[in-house]
Amino acid sequence: MIARVGLGLARPNRLLSRSSLRLVSTVKASHEQENEILLAQRKNRPVSPHLTIYKPQLTAVLSGLHRITGVAMAGSFYALTLGYAVSSLTGAFPLDSALITSTFASLPVVAKVGVKALMAYPFVFHVANGIRHLVWDFGAQLTIPGVYRTGYAVLGATTIFGTYLAFF
Repeated sequence: MIARVGLGLARPNRLLSRSSLRLVSTVKASHEQENEILLAQRKNRPVSPHLTIYKPQLTAVLSGLHRITGVAMAGSFYALTLGYAVSSLTGAFPLDSALITSTFASLPVVAKVGVKALMAYPFVFHVANGIRHLVWDFGAQLTIPGVYRTGYAVLGATTIFGTYLAFF
């Protein structure tokens, strides 16, 4: 009786192992087919986020401009500061306030306004958008209408104060 139980159990295990091998090979084949399908689908997908399919939003544009103006102003400040330092240490080229002032004074009026506008608008925009972020830090204007309202206020302030600084 014990032998029969042993033999009886051995046969189903052998059959189970054959069927499980078939099942494993079927599962592997199905996984390979699924992976091939997924790879083919991924080749047709756009890179995310794909900027060409999104409508430009005020929030994204102002965020990007805030970063760009910050980097540009910081880079200009560091370039001028390093220019002053190198000029005073080496004397290789003259760079002092008198030279900058006389060069700017010799420019035509259109160029003066253009240079002032090139400096004024990014400065005013960055300051106004910084104030906007401070307002958000206090927990105010964090709704979608509030975010757009403050964004348009930043653009208005940039236009008014930037124009004032550029022309007067």
